[in-house]
Amino acid sequence: MAKSGVFEGDPTTVVKAVELKKELQKMVRAIVDEDDVNLEALDRAQQMLLALRELKLKKTASLKLHNHHYDHEMASGTVPEEFKCPLSKELMRDPVIIATGQTYDKPFIQKWLKAGNRTCPLTQQVLSHTILTPNHLIREMITQWCKNHGIKLPDSVSYINEEGLTGADRDHFLSLLGKMSLTLSEQKEAAKELRLLTKRMPSFRALFGESLDAIPQLLSPLSQSKCESEVHPDLQEDVITTLLNLSIHDNNKKLVAETPTVIPLLIDALKTGTIETRSNAAAALFTLSALDSNKALIGKSGVFKPLIDLLDEGHPLAMKDVASAIFNLCIIHENKVRAVRDGAVRVILKKIMNRLHVDELLSILAMLSTNQRAIEEMGELEAVPCLLSIIRETSCDRNKENCIAILYTICFSDRSKWKLMREEESTYRTISQLAQNGTSRAKRKASGILERLNRAVRDEDVDIFYQGVAQKCTGWLLLNLRNDKFVKVKNTVAVAYHSLKWSPVVFAPSTKVYCDTAILSPYATAAVSRTTTTTTTTLSSPSATAASHDPQSYLHQAVAMNKETHAFG
Repeated sequence: MAKSGVFEGDPTTVVKAVELKKELQKMVRAIVDEDDVNLEALDRAQQMLLALRELKLKKTASLKLHNHHYDHEMASGTVPEEFKCPLSKELMRDPVIIATGQTYDKPFIQKWLKAGNRTCPLTQQVLSHTILTPNHLIREMITQWCKNHGIKLPDSVSYINEEGLTGADRDHFLSLLGKMSLTLSEQKEAAKELRLLTKRMPSFRALFGESLDAIPQLLSPLSQSKCESEVHPDLQEDVITTLLNLSIHDNNKKLVAETPTVIPLLIDALKTGTIETRSNAAAALFTLSALDSNKALIGKSGVFKPLIDLLDEGHPLAMKDVASAIFNLCIIHENKVRAVRDGAVRVILKKIMNRLHVDELLSILAMLSTNQRAIEEMGELEAVPCLLSIIRETSCDRNKENCIAILYTICFSDRSKWKLMREEESTYRTISQLAQNGTSRAKRKASGILERLNRAVRDEDVDIFYQGVAQKCTGWLLLNLRNDKFVKVKNTVAVAYHSLKWSPVVFAPSTKVYCDTAILSPYATAAVSRTTTTTTTTLSSPSATAASHDPQSYLHQAVAMNKETHAFG
C-alpha cells in the first residue's frame, strides 16, 4: 500500500483515502481522455477532492482523552516515539504485538484488520496470522512514564474510540434484535431504538454486517406479515429507516442488497406507509445503488414503476430521494430501458414543464436521451419548446448543458423538430448564444445543432430547385411519349419504369414526382425486347440492376437533351 502521508493515524481513514485517490485517478483520466465530458463527471471529481480534503483536516487522534495534562504533553511532542502507536501517532493504552513483531495500539490495529487488510502497516509484510498478543513490557514502561510525568492514562475500556462499542453494547444490540420476534409493542420499542442507534452511532451500523442473521432479524416483523395492512405504520417506518441507516455503511451495501427480503420489502414500502417511510425507502435504494452490482440487482426487481409513481405524486419530502434513486439506477443501460418502459419520460417531463425539481430531473432526462424510445416520447410530448425555454430562462450552466444535449440528440433523430428549432433561433438566437457562451460541452452540442440546421436549409434549397426542373421535365416527357417521333425516348423511359418500377419516380432528395403510369405502362413490355437492339437513345438506358440506378442522372440527361430539342413547356 502506498504511504498515506497526512492520512496516517486512523486505519479506516487510510483505507478511505487510498480508495478515494484511486477513484479520483480514474475520474481524472476519463475527464482528460474524453472529448464529451459532462458536468456530472466534473462535479464527482470535485466531490472526491473535497472528501480527501476533509480526511486531511480530520484530527488524527480518534481517542478522546479526559486529562488536560495529557493533552498538553501530546501537543508538546514529548511522548517517546516507542510509546506511540504507528497508526494513531498517539500514546498506546493497550499495546499488542502482531505476527511481524511490530507493536500497535489494539483498537487501531483491530480496525486496520477489520477493514480487510492482511499486511503489517509499517513493513507491508503479509501477516501469517491475525492473533494479537499483549505487549506487557511496553505497557509497564508506558505506565511508569505516565506516573513520572503526572499523566493519568485511562484504562483501555474507559477511553472513547471511534468504534465506541463495548461488550455491553453488543449484548444490547443482540437483545434488541431478539425483541423483533416478540409482541408488537416490544417490536416497536426495539425498532425505534435501533433506528436512533444506527443514526447516531456508525459503529452500530457496522454491527449489522458482522452477522448474516442480523438483517433478517431486523426485517422479520415486515417479512412475516401476511398482508400489508397487518404492518403497523410506525413499525414499518422505523424498520425501513434503520435499513437506510445501516445501508450508509459502505461495507454493508452488498450484504444488504443481496439479503433476499430487502428489495421486495423496500418496494412494498415505496407503495404503502407514511410518506417518510416511502421517502426513506427511496433513499435506501439510492444508497444501495452506489454499487454497480446492486444497480442491476435492484433494476430487475421491478422497482421503477413504484419509484415513478411516487415521483408522479410529487410529494416534496420524497421528490429528491426518488429522483436520486432513479438517476443512480439509470447509469447502466438495461435500467434506462426499464425506466423508459415504465413511463419515466412522461412523468419527468411533466414535472420539468411545471418547473419542479428541474435540476435533478433534467439530469435524468439527459441520461435517458441515449435511449431511442425516450427520444421518440420526448418528441411526442413537446419537449423541444420546453427545453429551449429553460435555456433562455435559467442561469444554471448544468441545466443549459443538459437541455442542449437532449436537443442535440432530438435534432439528429427527428427532423420534424427542425422547424421549431429554426423558429427559436430566428426569434431569440437561443442556440447560437449558447454556442458562444456555454460550457465547453454545451458549445459543442449547440454548434452541432446549428451546423445540422444550416445544412438542412441548403438541402431544401436544392430540393426546391430540382422539384421545379423535375416537374417541367416530367411534363415534357409525358407530352412527347404520345409522339412516335420520340419512340427511342419512350423505350428508355418505359424500360426505366419496367426495371425500376418507378411509380412514383424519384428525381431528387425529398421530392416525389408522380408519373402517369397509364401512359408509361403500354410501352414497358415492348421496350424491354427492343432495348438490346437500340443503338442510340436520347436518354441513357438503365443498367440491369435496379439498385445501381441514380434517378437524378436521368433528369440531368433529360435537361441536356432538352437544350438540343425543345424548351420545357
